[in-house]
Amino acid sequence: MRNISKTIAFLTLVLITSCGSKNDDGNPILPLLSANSVSKFEGNDATSFDFKVRLAQSSTKDVSVDYATKDKSAKAGEDYVHTVGHLNFAAGETEKTVSVTIVADTLGEGDEEFELVLSNPTNAQVSALSVLGTIRNDDSSVPGNIDGYTTPESYAGYTLVWQDEFNGTTIDPTNWVHETGPNWFNNELQNYTDRPVNSFIANGKLVIEAKKENLEGREYTSARMKTAGLHEFKYGRIDIRAKLPFGQGIWPALWMLGNNVDAVGWPKCGEIDIMELIGKQPSTLYGTVHWDNNGSHADYGGSTNLTNGIFADEFHVFTIIWDNQQIKWLLDDVQFHAVDITPAGLSEFHNDFFLIFNVAVGGDWPGNPDATTVFPQQMQVDYVRVFQE
Repeated sequence: MRNISKTIAFLTLVLITSCGSKNDDGNPILPLLSANSVSKFEGNDATSFDFKVRLAQSSTKDVSVDYATKDKSAKAGEDYVHTVGHLNFAAGETEKTVSVTIVADTLGEGDEEFELVLSNPTNAQVSALSVLGTIRNDDSSVPGNIDGYTTPESYAGYTLVWQDEFNGTTIDPTNWVHETGPNWFNNELQNYTDRPVNSFIANGKLVIEAKKENLEGREYTSARMKTAGLHEFKYGRIDIRAKLPFGQGIWPALWMLGNNVDAVGWPKCGEIDIMELIGKQPSTLYGTVHWDNNGSHADYGGSTNLTNGIFADEFHVFTIIWDNQQIKWLLDDVQFHAVDITPAGLSEFHNDFFLIFNVAVGGDWPGNPDATTVFPQQMQVDYVRVFQE
């Protein structure tokens, strides 16, 4: 009896092995083919993304599959080398590698993605039709072109009293102080830092870069810089030449606060927004003042729109002309808004103010970033000039 039982068990094992696993319809279950997504920094030298294509189990039959890269935000020939081919797994083999060459550069740009698509499998089934290759940005240089509107270094009746042309190699500490930390107003999401990855000088421009990265419990980092205690002004013409970021949840601003903010708080100190933009409206510019109206917040603003393109396409000059009568807002020397500051209730605007440059992420006004938002985002400032009579 013992020998007969062993014989039956052996024959059963042979039968199962020879027939293979079958589904409910009686057809053999094909082994699964899968590939891994790859996420790597771009680097500055030629590199490759190695996608591992694996069989979940070895097969007694030869297995094959086609593969090809496909553009998403990354473009073939510009960011990576388009790659197509055919993989053959001999009986018993379970892993192959598809290498995709990455085109390196030194330009700061958003993380970019492409797909590796698997198709036409034989003797196998594909668990997912495509996987992602994510080219992570690790560069900070910016394009050298300075296309766009520009303004002169002198005006009749005015004297240039202060300027920063950002022509050095580092941010000038005699001009700017960084404000840092994760806790800010308006339910913003960024952590402001003084790290050189968030604010730096490149090609004669100040760059403030908002990044998607975790730091101190926040998912985004950026920079906020001010001239408080260093350079403060009452009245004059202020020209700022800049190229702006874009995208849902992105909120760049070039603005001013009264230098008594620590003593009286906001809005009693007064606020002058030379330029604000919310990234979901990348061709719309806002200029606004805020003040205290008998214990409540008051504001008055105006806006203008580009007739072509968006503010990320090229440089524009954002200007206020401020005297003891009014504040006027200009875009590329064309006025689009003004406010009369002679009423007694607007006394805030007859004090000294300091400049603030920042790029916020998220908040009550712009809303939060979503899947369409590309990071990093940069605000590039070519110059700031203050003229007074």
